[in-house]
Amino acid sequence: MKQDSTRHTSYTVDCEDYVHVVKFNPFDSGDSCSLIAYGGNNYVVVGTCRFQEEDAEVEGMQYKTLRTFHHGIRVDAIAWSPETRLDAIPPQIRFCTAASDRKLRLFTSDLQDKNEFKTFDGHSDYINDLVFAPNEGQEIASVSDDHTCRVWDLEGNEKAHFVLRSPGMSVCWHPEEAFKLMVAEKNGTIRFYDLITQQAILSLECEQTPLMSADWCLKNTLKIGAVAGSDWLIWDITRSSYPQDKRPVHVDRARLFRWSRVNENLFATTGYPGKTTTQLLVHHLGHPQPILTGTAAVGSGLTWHRTLPLCAVGGDHKIFFWVTEM
Repeated sequence: MKQDSTRHTSYTVDCEDYVHVVKFNPFDSGDSCSLIAYGGNNYVVVGTCRFQEEDAEVEGMQYKTLRTFHHGIRVDAIAWSPETRLDAIPPQIRFCTAASDRKLRLFTSDLQDKNEFKTFDGHSDYINDLVFAPNEGQEIASVSDDHTCRVWDLEGNEKAHFVLRSPGMSVCWHPEEAFKLMVAEKNGTIRFYDLITQQAILSLECEQTPLMSADWCLKNTLKIGAVAGSDWLIWDITRSSYPQDKRPVHVDRARLFRWSRVNENLFATTGYPGKTTTQLLVHHLGHPQPILTGTAAVGSGLTWHRTLPLCAVGGDHKIFFWVTEM
């Protein structure tokens, strides 16, 4: 299929509500389908996706809802646990959410009778991002407008607490660097913390604000990307604490940055929600211009498929999917 750089979505899934956040499971769940979770105004839906790009017997895309979890409040962020398994008997689904009431909620389900959730209290302001420890999944890190990054165990006990100098916007935990946590602050600083000594060990500077989102490249632990102001910025942490590459991309400020999980040169950024349409741009470091431009009516959230060069954005009663080239 020939792809123009500006184009309509490859696939869409209809949803019953506005989609505030959407997240592919980044871990292998032992099933040929990909797990995806999306959050609305008071629930989280967990479903599976299969695409013709990975299975010749699928025409276009197959989507199936596995379960809807009542949440009672708007969902702002979702993180998957590596303990989620569809091939276990019974299956186990585990994810954590951040909500507008400043609480984390940990959901565990066997998709049958067992549906539990625990609430974690501690943040005093809006929670912007959260992530599970990528290997064992026994801890969760979260960052907030309250100028803290906190690490919790699965019972909701606080195991570590880092005081930040501005709101925490993104937190990343890399499977190859399990004792380090990356925290990006709105003031343009990205710090790495050693979880054993609980000390900051490295910092990067944007030299511009506001930093809204940052990500740690799965395929290359030395690469960090972020959006600040209307630019994207890329660091190689061995070379300098200042970005090696940056480019203006979104006129009305950039909102999210996510690396592809299959190619260290591929990443996506989104513009600010609240405009009539939100721009999704897919970039390749070898190309001067974005290789794909997508528009979604009021988009929110941004996530990449675990094994395909395919990303998804939430929107008004829909999830939009775009397939790009490697």
